[in-house]
Amino acid sequence: MNDPIYLDHNATTPVDPTVLEAMLPWLKSEYGNPSSGHPAGRRAARAIAQARHQVASAIGAQPSEIIFTSGGTEASNLAIFGTVGATTDHAVRRIITSTIEHPATSAPCAELERLGWEIVRCPVTNDGRVDVADAQQALQTPAHLVSIMHANNETGVLQPISAVSAAARQVGALAHTDAAQSLGKVSLDVNDLGIDLMTIAGHKLYAPKGVGALYVRSGTPLRRTVFGAGHERGYRPGTENVAFIVGLGAACQLAHQELSARAAHMLRLRDMLESELRKALPHLIVHGGAAARLPNTCNFRIPGVRGADLLAQCPEFAASTGSACHEGSWSPSAVLVAMGIAAEDALGAVRLSIGTSTTPEDVHQAVRAILRGTESLCR
Repeated sequence: MNDPIYLDHNATTPVDPTVLEAMLPWLKSEYGNPSSGHPAGRRAARAIAQARHQVASAIGAQPSEIIFTSGGTEASNLAIFGTVGATTDHAVRRIITSTIEHPATSAPCAELERLGWEIVRCPVTNDGRVDVADAQQALQTPAHLVSIMHANNETGVLQPISAVSAAARQVGALAHTDAAQSLGKVSLDVNDLGIDLMTIAGHKLYAPKGVGALYVRSGTPLRRTVFGAGHERGYRPGTENVAFIVGLGAACQLAHQELSARAAHMLRLRDMLESELRKALPHLIVHGGAAARLPNTCNFRIPGVRGADLLAQCPEFAASTGSACHEGSWSPSAVLVAMGIAAEDALGAVRLSIGTSTTPEDVHQAVRAILRGTESLCR
């Protein structure tokens, strides 16, 4: 039996063959420690330096502004706890974020709240977008950091980061964005965005799981949160995972070079998917459909149909729902609820996320499966 069609690229992506080829020498013959002074160690150090340059080039940064991490969660934790730890203004204990953040941001903020920091969570519109006016209003009171994601992982809705970061700069607050879902799908330039820190996750852009990076603008105060030797300028001590760092570099270079073609491919198929579904299911609701979104993401519901039930009827493809099951009871997506969607309706959500290898036939098959599943559930 063939594996189902993979339409869950926002959860994770397969490792690109070119990325794997770049990694293989560092998993086989090139085993030197990059801190060692002998030839094998120097080769490993050069490979890391090249990867740092590749990551930086993909986002308009300088190589010295890239810190390699174990993934997006560690990068966001370092951005939040690292800037908090480095603050010299202990009178300002306030962070601005949103109601739709990934746990990599929302959980550190909740921990700081427990420790006495004020966390202001900006609401989102019915389309899932932070209103710049709300962020500006929140920044009328001094804040240390603004941390709002670049694109939501569930709906794909893009956030107004440039405008929010400009408002933060005006009052002396730092700006961080989690761009784990965005890199490789839309253009990213840290200078255009005006941010001080940005999270990158390798496994969202065809690199392996377990590697990521944090962009830190030169001059941004940051305190280490893990202690050890001086790797990654002391911010991420521990012998570097050379093979995975090389993979992240190769993936970023590919994403940068192929961005236009990738985005056009994904957008064409996503629009085809939504068009075919709307034609057959006029009551279909696309969450965030009226907002600017990532080109590959479709989060929808069919009134009267639960997302988990629909996916159970569709073994032909692999995708995600917007709900989670805990001890047999389903809870709705907090992101969709934050958008003003009733909890019962939010349980209907299904997220399909297209990748670079998705084909038109994959989309047609998925649509046929959804229509059969819907018909079966609505009898």
